[in-house]
Amino acid sequence: MKVQLLRPDLRQIYRPLQVHTQWPPSRRAWNRSYATTSISAAELEFGQPVYETHPHILKPGEITPGITAQEYADRRAKLAHSLPDGAVAVLPSAEVKYRSGAVFYPFRQESNFLYLTGFSEPQSLAVIRKTGPSLGDYTFHLFCRPKDALAEQWSGPWSGLRAAEDVFNADEAGDINALHTLLPPLLRSASRIYTDAIPSSSSSSSSSSSSPSSSLSSIFSSLPSKAPTAPLSPLVNAHRAIKSPAEIGAMRHAGRVSGRAFTSAMRRPWASEPELHAYLAHAFARDGLSGEAYVPVVAGGPRGRMIHYTHNTALLRDGETVLVDAGGEYGWYITDITRVWPVGGRFSAAQRDLYAAVLRVQRMAVGLCTERNGLSLDEIHRATEAALQDELERLGFEFGRGMRMFPGGGEAMGILFPHHVGHYIGLDVHDVPGYPRSTPLRAGHCVTIEPGVYVPDDDRFPKHFRGLAVRIEDSVCVDKDAPLVLTPEAVKEVEDIEALR
Repeated sequence: MKVQLLRPDLRQIYRPLQVHTQWPPSRRAWNRSYATTSISAAELEFGQPVYETHPHILKPGEITPGITAQEYADRRAKLAHSLPDGAVAVLPSAEVKYRSGAVFYPFRQESNFLYLTGFSEPQSLAVIRKTGPSLGDYTFHLFCRPKDALAEQWSGPWSGLRAAEDVFNADEAGDINALHTLLPPLLRSASRIYTDAIPSSSSSSSSSSSSPSSSLSSIFSSLPSKAPTAPLSPLVNAHRAIKSPAEIGAMRHAGRVSGRAFTSAMRRPWASEPELHAYLAHAFARDGLSGEAYVPVVAGGPRGRMIHYTHNTALLRDGETVLVDAGGEYGWYITDITRVWPVGGRFSAAQRDLYAAVLRVQRMAVGLCTERNGLSLDEIHRATEAALQDELERLGFEFGRGMRMFPGGGEAMGILFPHHVGHYIGLDVHDVPGYPRSTPLRAGHCVTIEPGVYVPDDDRFPKHFRGLAVRIEDSVCVDKDAPLVLTPEAVKEVEDIEALR
């Protein structure tokens, strides 16, 4: 049985690391070990922060902020245990995306790859092979780039093969450039291959010819006996959907910092959407988050009715409200918050009435997020829609026969509340794609609860509410008897919002 241990102190592992005194070394010489001197791990450069080089970001034993090497090993063990006997899981990394020419976007690792390895570099491939019936019976192979001083001088450091084993606990590391030679022996005896990089003739033409994904098609087709393939995501989703205490802790930290940034922003007058957007992005990074979790919505006045308005370029006007949907990221775990507040500091009567109605419904829906209730997100959505309609009727909205049907056949509530009440969150803003919202919520599910009302400028709705938009969203962790709101530091009571000015 395979025994997984926490990563030991790299300062001890790397102390005998050999470096060269000859300068400049050849590429081949740089990638080989010649004994000349020793060096501490704290003096080395890796492709991402490690505790020895970034103790201000990571604690001992952590691979990524908040998540230990042991937890990553446990995730791989659980996935392997869920595979059929003799099956293999193959996960290619994400690749660098280019904005134009040689200008690239910030790299973001593929989420399932990240969840199982913690390794955040492109040009990588992870292979997890089930080797027996027990929980720890598996092997983990990590193919990545070997160290290359000349290339790293241009692109910045990456971790290399030795770190793949010593830091990221791979049983074996291999050169990604030798994938055609090293990968087939791991696949020849597989009973089934699970991968989301389903090989096809089109996949290789649409991606870089040097990427792991583009290599898989020819490797799979060259196997003498082709094992059946199956998508990997459904298996990983079952594990990713239920968050561990460490994951919840990372999301709670992201929610705490993001919520305080929201509350701080509400204290100040803002002249424009880009000014407010820039303040929030700065506040997330200033207080220890890695940045924005997604492109935010900063929508003044009637622009708040556009659900995913992200231009964030207009002026803000006194007398209107501003709707902000934003959140920060910590260790690749996100938070998702929406708040609405008056640009001038005080709600008008109509703004206050509509906001209070949505807030009452939001509190009710958050309270349903318990395992004891046994409701799914779909069921919470239906309860939310019914409660919103009751609240709007009390405000003078009509939902009789004449109002219910609109041109095109849409119902009035479908126009006023056109989106779902929530979605799963975690490593992604819309986490575990394909995981159904009809699943009864269990302790460890993390979701958003975000009822909203968006009133068109239409004479079939009360005049004083036309053009208003209210959405109130919190990130919530489901527990057995009571929900854990991950974002309470973002104030949302009318009195609290107005008191900030």
